[in-house]
Order: sequence, then structure tokens, then C-alpha cells
Amino acid sequence: QVELVDTGGGLVQAGGSLTLHCAASSTSGSIFRINQAAWYRRTPGKQRELVATLTGSGQTSYANFVKDRFTISRNNHKNTVYLQMNSLSSEDTGVYYCNADVWTAVTGSANYWGQGTQVTVSS
Repeated sequence: QVELVDTGGGLVQAGGSLTLHCAASSTSGSIFRINQAAWYRRTPGKQRELVATLTGSGQTSYANFVKDRFTISRNNHKNTVYLQMNSLSSEDTGVYYCNADVWTAVTGSANYWGQGTQVTVSS
């Protein structure tokens, strides 16, 4: 079993920046590897939507509404996926969730979600 913990959210003024972290750990201590990872968000009045994706080979893709503002990246040694968010606006306010396909030596590949981290942008 793998746990994803989302952190880094908070309150920021419009135009500011935040970096979200998604730290993966094995609850059983088994060897694991993050393959594809993504960040989603749920903004007020909307359903959860895909923000950015990072494949196991390092390819990235972004939703049109965050292109050139957000950057998804990973640190394999720290088993952490990041979302650098710049030029934030009030429309970016919402709960951000990490999602990852993770392989473990015990359970094979499975999909996991973080618990979410709140981002609030004040105008």
C-alpha cells in the first residue's frame, strides 16, 4: 500500500506563487516506484479537473488554463511530485489533489490519490 500526502497549499495574493508537494511513501516498507503522476483540482462550482500530467519518461502536459504558469516535476530520490504555480489568480482557488500510478514490489501497479491541499488566491 502506498500513501500520497499533499502539502504546500495556502493563502496567496493574486500574482503570487506556491509550490505544491506530493510525497509518496510505502505503508508496508516495500520498494515502490512512481510512474505517471498528475495534479487535479476542484474549484468552487466545478467538478474535479486535470491540471498537469507527468509521465514516467518525463513528458509533461498541461491544461490550457495553466499553460506557461504551472510546472509539474518530480524528484525520484525523494519520491515527491511537485506543482510549481506562478501568476496565480482567484480562479485558481480550490483544492488540489495529487494522483499517481505507483508500482510496488508487493502489490504491483495501482492508482492512488492524495488527500488534497487547499489553495486560496485573494484578489
